[in-house]
Amino acid sequence: MINKIITRIKNYFGDFGLMLLRWVGLIPSHHCRRFFYRLAGVKFGQGATIHMWVNFFDPRGVTVGDDTIIGDHCFLDGRDRIKVGSHTAFASQVLVYNAKHDINDPDFKAVTAPVEIGDYVFVGPRAIILPGVKIGRGAVVAAGAVVTKDVAPGEVVGGVPAKKIKGRELKDLHYRLGRARLFQ
Repeated sequence: MINKIITRIKNYFGDFGLMLLRWVGLIPSHHCRRFFYRLAGVKFGQGATIHMWVNFFDPRGVTVGDDTIIGDHCFLDGRDRIKVGSHTAFASQVLVYNAKHDINDPDFKAVTAPVEIGDYVFVGPRAIILPGVKIGRGAVVAAGAVVTKDVAPGEVVGGVPAKKIKGRELKDLHYRLGRARLFQ
């Protein structure tokens, strides 16, 4: 009984912390947001930007590379590890999950697997990346795609589930994404 009470109290504090992080997402300055997200455990590379209204589930498992942009209204599930490479861009409303429920388990237990997204990747709006996926350097995920399997470097994928559409023509990737605007 006492263990149940202690667990319930821990869950309340955890939920309160997630609510505070949602409020942090409303701060108009990306410098202030980045400060509070770092306090919560997100690891940022130099020049990384997280736009407004981004949500986290356990931010301690999230690492964002140099000069990477996470668009508005994205969701990053840090219960396992999410590693986003450098010079990578997430458009708006991208969802990255690294945990799911085992629908065949009698207790419906959670199963986690890390997600790795390479350097110079572009993820289009409303794309969903599921647990255990690795997206290679320079890959492109089209808008609305549901990525259930690994994406090779330089591939362009789209659809539900995501399938290869073609290869990316640009091979020598060395661009920088640029600065963040105040109200993004």
